[in-house]
Amino acid sequence: MRIKRRDFLQSTAAAGLSAALGTRLSAMGSARALSAPARPLVISSANGLAASAKAMELIQQGADALDAVIAAVKIVEDDPNDHAVGYGGLPNEDGIVELDSSVMHGPTGRGGAVAALRNIKNPSMVAKVVMERSDHVLLVGEGALRFAKAHGFKEEELLTDESREMWLKWKDNLSAEDDWLPPHDIDTKDIGESMKSALRSHGTINCNAIDLKGNISGCTSTSGMAFKLPGRVGDSPIFGAGLYVDNEVGAAGSTGRGEANLLACSCVMIVEWMKQGKSPEEACLAACERIIHRTKEARLLDEQRRPKFNVCFYALNRNGDFGGAAIWSGIKFAVNTGEKSSRLVDLAYLFKSENK
Repeated sequence: MRIKRRDFLQSTAAAGLSAALGTRLSAMGSARALSAPARPLVISSANGLAASAKAMELIQQGADALDAVIAAVKIVEDDPNDHAVGYGGLPNEDGIVELDSSVMHGPTGRGGAVAALRNIKNPSMVAKVVMERSDHVLLVGEGALRFAKAHGFKEEELLTDESREMWLKWKDNLSAEDDWLPPHDIDTKDIGESMKSALRSHGTINCNAIDLKGNISGCTSTSGMAFKLPGRVGDSPIFGAGLYVDNEVGAAGSTGRGEANLLACSCVMIVEWMKQGKSPEEACLAACERIIHRTKEARLLDEQRRPKFNVCFYALNRNGDFGGAAIWSGIKFAVNTGEKSSRLVDLAYLFKSENK
């Protein structure tokens, strides 16, 4: 029996629509599996032990998750003894502290971020104002500073005596430990000695939370890689890399070598993997594997072709499940499920560190 062209087109269109609806319904089915709002939960990188407890305290008082995680991160940004975040953070190679931060608000789907921000102690608070008071999601450098000052943030010196001394000590070894590399390809070894120096920290704080309404938000803040090239931006202020939130699924954040994570955009992948059914820990392990697969430069790999660096991920889903993973062992993260004090939990890992 011959089929008229019009009837054929109508039938194929109907089949296509059915397939599209099937795909959509399948995705909605995955979302339904994560539809029951969990009890309040806060997770953070290990340097947020006290900060995560503060976030939980605020959430139990009725605070929005975003306000809670920013208040938590502010504690670390204000701490001169944490040399990887905010005030007292280790500077760029010129001795100037440059800060990066991002925030994402699950229930509204909005976000704001700043990068290479100088002279402002709390970049997470500026990132929130970018979200609330501009048509943009990311401001950088001089523009970010001018925006912050226009909204009442005060400039101040962020380099402490201790962080300045650490910078000067690094300057003594500058010839071997800066970020200026000679021409090289993926097979070049024995350059970029900065990967071996104890002085070259990459610290960050990431904090994600579920509030009393079941809404999810997150924040990441950092002073970036110590003694970096001026203007360097890592993964922390980049949505999908250093932070990602989907209110119907969950949130993920990262710490560690930002360059590796920028090339993999891991956090959006973690959230999508959770949407597909992976647990937070499984999704974070998959992100670590993705980075390993994508790292091909010999200078960044050990004799067994394993990364010399570490990247860590932290995630929670809408059900209140949480987990995290790192490339190398020995890393913990902070968890608070309603207690007065947070607790430290080991991250899953792919490789056992010789020092742990």
